[in-house]
Amino acid sequence: MNKLFIAFFGLFITGLSLSAQTEREDRLERIPDSVPSVIDSLYREDQFYVGVTFNLISNKPDAISQSGFSGGIHAGFTRDFPLNERRNIALAIGLGWSLNSYSQNLFIGEDEAGESIFRQLTNDIDYSTNRFSTQLIEAPLEFRWRTSTAETYKFWRIYTGLRLGYIYYFKSNFVQPGNQVVQTQVPELDRFRMGATFTFGYNTFNFHIYYSLNSLFPDAQINGETIDVSVFRAGLMFYIL
Repeated sequence: MNKLFIAFFGLFITGLSLSAQTEREDRLERIPDSVPSVIDSLYREDQFYVGVTFNLISNKPDAISQSGFSGGIHAGFTRDFPLNERRNIALAIGLGWSLNSYSQNLFIGEDEAGESIFRQLTNDIDYSTNRFSTQLIEAPLEFRWRTSTAETYKFWRIYTGLRLGYIYYFKSNFVQPGNQVVQTQVPELDRFRMGATFTFGYNTFNFHIYYSLNSLFPDAQINGETIDVSVFRAGLMFYIL
């Protein structure tokens, strides 16, 4: 009797174990391999940007010309505000940083009285470097159109707007054999900047242009002519969510 009870009890436990295992396997089969994706109906696009540009000086007097490479690096954050239900039309405002250099033949120095000097560097002057560089804090304001959806990460975009900026650091550097002139304080420099921007492209690569709407040196003159130069930047802009 005891042997029969033990055998029956063993079969009962084995049956429960097999039943539990089968039930567990059934539950595992009903569990999906991955968590289903959730579509974000309130998505925003292009929150961070990084760009590289080739810089040109426009509206130059005849005495000023560019030489060598002039370039810029730009980065920042924008807040995207969609305007329609599809969220492919939006406004964006943000904050960014910009570093630019300009290689040219405009010498910037100062005399003994502390007054600024602007002169043309002619071919008979021996020098190895003459460039000025700027670092800015910028505030972009953009109107955005794109072909994006909540499920699409590759799309066409056209962004246009204004970019306000302030030059918090300026440096003019002139180097010739046995002599270097560095100028950081130039009263004739307009540190407040305003420019129009236009960006278009698809997915990763986007062509970007910037044109300043005010002069860099509105109160400076060279050879009796106002140095009413503007800045034009063209390059690539990369966006990150």
